Amino acid sequence: MARPRPVTKEKIVFVTRRCTQRQFLLRPGEVTNEIFTYCVAEAASRYGLVVLLPQMMSNHHHTMLWDPDGRHVEFREHLHKMLAKVLNAYWGRWENLWAAEESCVVEVVEVGDLLDKLVYIATNPVKDGLVEKVHHWPGPKFTKALLTGTSMTARRPKHFFAEDGTMPEEVELVLRLPDHITDKGAFLAELECRIAEVEATCARERMKTGRRVLGRRRVLRQSWRDSPTSHEPRRNLRPRVAARSKWARLAVLERNKQWEAEYREARLKWLAGEDAEFPYGTYWLRRFANVRVKPPPLVIH
Repeated sequence: MARPRPVTKEKIVFVTRRCTQRQFLLRPGEVTNEIFTYCVAEAASRYGLVVLLPQMMSNHHHTMLWDPDGRHVEFREHLHKMLAKVLNAYWGRWENLWAAEESCVVEVVEVGDLLDKLVYIATNPVKDGLVEKVHHWPGPKFTKALLTGTSMTARRPKHFFAEDGTMPEEVELVLRLPDHITDKGAFLAELECRIAEVEATCARERMKTGRRVLGRRRVLRQSWRDSPTSHEPRRNLRPRVAARSKWARLAVLERNKQWEAEYREARLKWLAGEDAEFPYGTYWLRRFANVRVKPPPLVIH
């Protein structure tokens, strides 16, 4: 059984999920790019999340979100369900699209940590030796859209949704930073600079080793049935918190530890048939078992 975690409002969350058997089921292309963009935009609109930056790699995706209302669980459930249905219909397959392990969801604590993770998301294709520059990656141009403030539109995929169904015919995706980042221009300028630094570092490393990038043409020619030949790391730690600062990280971990203890105590009472009040942030039991949950703490500004 997975460890419970608090699901609360106004959090930045970094979501990663990979395809089953590491297959290239998200391989970029005109159709898959539109499918992914459409499903992300529709799910974000449905549950009121702000999408900061996604990245559709061939066999996994990273998506950074600002979750003002504590609904990222529903967002992920809907997004991954829709992507699986549409992509299975497109590829003509029936089995699970996603790996059996749950999504990796990391709480991003401070603005500096957000910058680090956005650089990681944007430069993933470069660091993996697939392309030389971020904009060479043949997936959706999410990084450019964030940096330039350009909105993206996607039409409803034809491979699964009915023409007269309830899903919108067209959706718009506007990537933006959370409201609490005041100087957004400076933040985006630093992000662009950091991306260029990673591109330059990877280029120097390739010159030293003689390695070449795979290139966008070969990426586009890959079959969805293929998977990487590299060794797959297993049984690694799955972090729940991203924080540069040791003290900020320890503070969040201690907060979560105290929350888990309070949740565990309330759950034991509930299972014993006693009156129980669960801590604020209890998600699954509140949604599916209608348990009583404490109100959010009062914040004094």
